[in-house]
Amino acid sequence: MTDDLRISIEVSGPKRTCRLAGHLDTHTYQSADSELEPVLADPSVNLLVLDLSDLEYISSAGLRTVFRARKSLGSRGGKVLVANPQPQIRKVFDLVKAVPFSEIFSSTAEADAYLDAMQKRVLSGDDD
Repeated sequence: MTDDLRISIEVSGPKRTCRLAGHLDTHTYQSADSELEPVLADPSVNLLVLDLSDLEYISSAGLRTVFRARKSLGSRGGKVLVANPQPQIRKVFDLVKAVPFSEIFSSTAEADAYLDAMQKRVLSGDDD
């Protein structure tokens, strides 16, 4: 994917809201990780809200970014909440919740191909 990722972070006391727009994939996840690093390292932050209302696509690399954030804040009693996912993004999160991601696919490429096809199906209205 060549689409970019736009990130903005709002501060409100111990809460941070991170708005992600565009594509969170193998080409952009490092930008997201870099932007989130100081937020996750800040001991005063106990809540991170990921506002995904403008996120159009997520790959397995993007999922790892979300899981990493959850693990990091969770290790000190904090939480990561996902808000406003578009239908195709919600479908990916529902799929990953239903079956552990690592047990579904034999490679990242295979996982990304499946996630890409599934998100396109949701966008075209062919979702089950």
